[in-house]
Amino acid sequence: MGLSTAPRRVAPRVPLRHGEGGKDHLTSFGGLAALSLDALSSVAYGPEAMLLVLVGAGSSALHLSLPIALAIAGLLAVLVASYCQVIAVHPDGGGAYAVGKQDLGATVSLLAAASLVVDYVLTVAVSLAAGAGSLASAFPVLAPRLLEVALVGLVLLTVVNLWGIAESARFLMLPMVVFVCAIFGVIVVGVVRAHPAAVVGAAAPIRITESLGVLLVLKAFAAGCSALTGIEAIANGVPSFREPRAQRAQRTELVLGVLLGPMLIGLAVLVVREHIAPRTGVTVLAQATAGSFGDGWAYSATNILVALVLALAANTSFGGLPVLMSLLARDHRLPHLFALRAERPVYRVGVLVLASLAAVLLIAVDAATSRLIPLYAIGVFIGFTISQAGLLRHWYRQRPRGWARRAVLNGTGAFLTAIAAIVFVATKFTEGAWLVVIAVPALMLLFARVQSYYRVVGSELGLGIVPGRPHATRSLVIVPVGEISRLTEYALTAALSLGDEVVAVSIHLESERSARFRDAWDQWNPGVRLEIVESPHRSLVHPILAYVRRAQQDGRQIAVLIPEVEPRARRYRILQNQRGLLLATVLRARTDVLVCTLPYRLTSR
Repeated sequence: MGLSTAPRRVAPRVPLRHGEGGKDHLTSFGGLAALSLDALSSVAYGPEAMLLVLVGAGSSALHLSLPIALAIAGLLAVLVASYCQVIAVHPDGGGAYAVGKQDLGATVSLLAAASLVVDYVLTVAVSLAAGAGSLASAFPVLAPRLLEVALVGLVLLTVVNLWGIAESARFLMLPMVVFVCAIFGVIVVGVVRAHPAAVVGAAAPIRITESLGVLLVLKAFAAGCSALTGIEAIANGVPSFREPRAQRAQRTELVLGVLLGPMLIGLAVLVVREHIAPRTGVTVLAQATAGSFGDGWAYSATNILVALVLALAANTSFGGLPVLMSLLARDHRLPHLFALRAERPVYRVGVLVLASLAAVLLIAVDAATSRLIPLYAIGVFIGFTISQAGLLRHWYRQRPRGWARRAVLNGTGAFLTAIAAIVFVATKFTEGAWLVVIAVPALMLLFARVQSYYRVVGSELGLGIVPGRPHATRSLVIVPVGEISRLTEYALTAALSLGDEVVAVSIHLESERSARFRDAWDQWNPGVRLEIVESPHRSLVHPILAYVRRAQQDGRQIAVLIPEVEPRARRYRILQNQRGLLLATVLRARTDVLVCTLPYRLTSR
């Protein structure tokens, strides 16, 4: 057999849209910057929240910060290992929501989704409020303007994330690296120094309000665990990574744990070694920085960097919540609009909703971090507990090799995070935790009602059922006309190509004008029947509505074709008659006819 010499036909390569190629998704390092800044930057307020609880028993109780930090670091290790398992079992993202839906049932998945939504919104608010507070520590003139500073940061982050998650990751890489180096620099230099280089802030009076006991230690542990918020975002945002997505996300989760654990322990060592206690006008991290670098330019630069990274940490939510909302939309628990993506790989509706909710929350609390932190960790630990408990049940059902070891790991994590959540709710209920207790069930109800709506609509539309064959019926196209013009000719030409019969309907307020219009129509003779309806009450919409309803009685398919003038520039639209838009709205609301708008685009300026 001879070889053919005809050239091979190669299918043309279709160019990818922006966001469809791998270059617009996250690398492991980019994922650390885009999805982990919340967790990494929490060292700025997590240890301080723990000290604020311990100091209630006096300054002598502050020595417990190191063993509590070690316990928090141990829980961090359990959670990191657990979320690596979550990523492997649920590579499509979703975190606690995906685990709850598959392993714990619909109600628990709704609880997970609601708690995650609350957590993500609070992440943005807390990060921006804390960032504004840190910036005000370096520049006291900004202290009365915390809300304005936080809102400006929110606007900037929203714009960056509307541009696309990959672009925001590149934007965040350098601040993340410098921040991590600065924190480790504070720890290393502080440990090496024999004495603190400087002391900043004014001493605050210590009021002993509680006795040192198990409950106080549990409260300090729960408060310090606010430093663990954000570690679930990588598991939620797995679809944002490049292929192989699961492996890249797991590497990112491990690196996060390797960085965050030593930072928490190192800062606790400095607290105990230098007897750091909460002081007026400065943060605990600022005190540790002054003890290591002094109160010169290095101190100011570090505080500015901390403020910047705290503001950028809100990016974790912008990377995670829109993805979670898209998953909820695909499960028919949120409007399907949340599952739509723009040309770039970003769910812009979710980004805008997140920004709006965070802005409302910041305005409501006047950007006060102390009013937000009691609300913050509750939703996080609910999600943690659901993830651990769901994986525990997953291993028990599947029983792969080594399942018992994994089950012990997840069971321990579920127990510890459940205790933290219960302690937070019990001790912070009157300080604002009641709001979360109300918001989470309200969101669950919202998700359930939306899902019920889609279920009813799907049943009525017969989704999943093969319908009968379509058949043709007689049709009538109604064209509202006001005068004889090129617009009228354009509309009638389109109508004649759409239906079996076309009728032009003209509404007139006076009989003399209707007679003159009839004469002009007959002289033009377009070949289309004209129906003139007189309206002595000077209404234009309702007479056409009544005419359409009468035409429906014949059982024909009715289409109403409404011509509209569309100016070349958008700013001139307000100058055009808006009756067509009003008529279309009324017809869609009160009839089941087909309503079409036909644009007539002007070419002149």
